[in-house]
Amino acid sequence: MREVSFIKQNKANWLEFENYLYYNKPVQPDRLSELFVQLNNDLAYAQTYYPKSKVNVYLNSLTSNAYLKVVKPKTAYGSIIEFWRTDVPRVTYKHRKYIYFAFTVFLVIFGIGVISSLYDETFIRSILGDHYVDTTMENIANGDPAAIYTNQTQMGDIGSFLGITINNIRVGLLLYISGITLGIGTLKILFSNSIMLGSFLTMFYKSGVLVKSMSAIWIHGAMEIFGMVIEAGAGLLLGLGWLFPGSLTRKEAFIVTGKESLMILLSTIPFTIAAGLLEGFVTQLYNDMPFWLALFIILFTLGVISYYYLIYPVVLYKNRGETFDSTFLKYEEE
Repeated sequence: MREVSFIKQNKANWLEFENYLYYNKPVQPDRLSELFVQLNNDLAYAQTYYPKSKVNVYLNSLTSNAYLKVVKPKTAYGSIIEFWRTDVPRVTYKHRKYIYFAFTVFLVIFGIGVISSLYDETFIRSILGDHYVDTTMENIANGDPAAIYTNQTQMGDIGSFLGITINNIRVGLLLYISGITLGIGTLKILFSNSIMLGSFLTMFYKSGVLVKSMSAIWIHGAMEIFGMVIEAGAGLLLGLGWLFPGSLTRKEAFIVTGKESLMILLSTIPFTIAAGLLEGFVTQLYNDMPFWLALFIILFTLGVISYYYLIYPVVLYKNRGETFDSTFLKYEEE
């Protein structure tokens, strides 16, 4: 058989196995077993008739990766590395619509909070409460608009860090678990936090200290707020993913999306801890910190978490896909 005919005849099966192997697309056990056997047969055929061909290299690589995932158990260390390097990005890309939707809701409600606070004098107090607003206005008058963060050091840096981190993890879990109510509970919590943030920042803007306050708030807030939106996306996936089961039963879809949404939630914990460290040990120094340093920390932390959840999954997907397409496009054109 000519090599081009061999590729065209089997390409669909290889692509199906790639989708399972690299993108976690569900495959029935019987079909997976069939694909795995066929893949090994195709590799043997390619090694016999096309030993120096790229198709042989490709099939050998695909078979090796299949063996590592399907047959050979991973070590604990290898599993942890693989979880962060490929598993979470793949699941994030697969369910990116839920994350994009969570960001859309966040931005829209945040905007509503800002606009309402600008044009309604009583709105900020109705959202944040009189005591909180009065305390913050007193801090602004004393030249320390973000004193709420520096005052946390009264219980010590470590105590402040632990308290902040535990609370943020609790909020993340609540965002996630509330998704079981078809996403309504998650959206309610996201709505509340988004509108509070919009009102909070607008209060500083109307007092003329927005830039100074943001240099404190966003040192830790970049990761904290971003992580909150990712957790909301995981909650929406938990509550709604089973409604569109595709080829799976709803029960199977619920199990799959439950597992994958939990992976996304767990992946936010290191970022939550990092945000707690920054708030407990760094944010309090904003008054003595050069503005360029605060800006660098904000942009760096925002860049890291944005890259991991929004850019890297797309890059990983494209690189995996191009590995196959570029190999066989050449043969088909010939």
